[in-house]
Amino acid sequence: MAANNSDPGMSRDQIIIRTSILGIASNIFLVVFKAIVGILSNSIAIVLDAVNNLSDALSSVITIIGTRLAKKQPDKDHPYGHGRAEYLSATTIALIVLYAGITSLVESVKKIIHPEVPDYSAVTLVVVAAAVAVKIFLGLYFKKRGKEVDSDSLANSGQDALLDAVISISTLAAAVIFMTTKASLEAYLGVIISIVIIRSGIEMLREAISRIIGERADSELARQVKQTVCSVQGVQGAYDLIMHDYGPDRTMASVHIEVPDTFTADQIDRMTREIQQKVYMEDHVILTAVGIYSHNTSNDKIIALQEEIRRIAMSQEYVLQMHGFYLDPVKKTLRFDAVVDFAAPNRTEVYKNLCDKVQELVPDYRLSIILDSDISD
Repeated sequence: MAANNSDPGMSRDQIIIRTSILGIASNIFLVVFKAIVGILSNSIAIVLDAVNNLSDALSSVITIIGTRLAKKQPDKDHPYGHGRAEYLSATTIALIVLYAGITSLVESVKKIIHPEVPDYSAVTLVVVAAAVAVKIFLGLYFKKRGKEVDSDSLANSGQDALLDAVISISTLAAAVIFMTTKASLEAYLGVIISIVIIRSGIEMLREAISRIIGERADSELARQVKQTVCSVQGVQGAYDLIMHDYGPDRTMASVHIEVPDTFTADQIDRMTREIQQKVYMEDHVILTAVGIYSHNTSNDKIIALQEEIRRIAMSQEYVLQMHGFYLDPVKKTLRFDAVVDFAAPNRTEVYKNLCDKVQELVPDYRLSIILDSDISD
């Protein structure tokens, strides 16, 4: 689905790059001040926080690189473009977050084994408090922009920034506790924070890899595309919608349509061209192929038999849909597709049971029933 660009004066790529540059500048600023304060106050938490900000700056650089690569035009080796490069950059950012979490966990455990006494001051608290405010702003802003332009890289950077804010708040709390009670909780707090970071990195990595592998088509977009297809005059149904995601705003698909068996090749040709153009203009999806199911229209007995077979099919557990029905009384053949739920313990057994029941109803006909998968809503 097309990204919801809230700034019509800028392209999607420009928004991602400008937002990332803001993140780089802000994080480098925080790195310098936190590193100085952390070293002067002998605070491992603040030093690790500074290192984490440096990884955030690197994440923004990777986001820019990924956006630039994704923008490259299709070529002979990559005829569908380079849009999935954005998913690779999101994966890289997730790995950086995971590495930062593991590194901070190791350093925190070292500090538990070999503790050092921190030396906080009012300046330390002011710097950490300022970092909290900056990180909360960056986190919310990055996530908002990432959602608007459908950028996993920006959204992951925003999530990472919000985690940094939690780290900074925890560091601030540890400093206040130490200054009031002389109890140093930094190292133990560092272990808890590290576990949170590691968990977040694993979740980011899981989501990015899932998109690279290929996820189920977005339900809203799938229904929207089918609705657009069915709005074209002559189309009696849209089925078997298969969508391929080649990056944000780069969706290609194929679909089967049901048309009256009286249509000529010329009528079908003009119809499919209209469908492809309309889906692209309204849904921003490129239909690479439109398959055809012929539909019986001139025999009331056949239509009544179709409804009876549909009733039998839909009464079977795990059968979600029946489509593409066509009966040839002269050749004694009957064909249709049956969509069987992935949740079925044995999809083949469901299919065989359906074939047997239909064959009992029409013993003189040769069946051609296709076992279909529930690939889109």
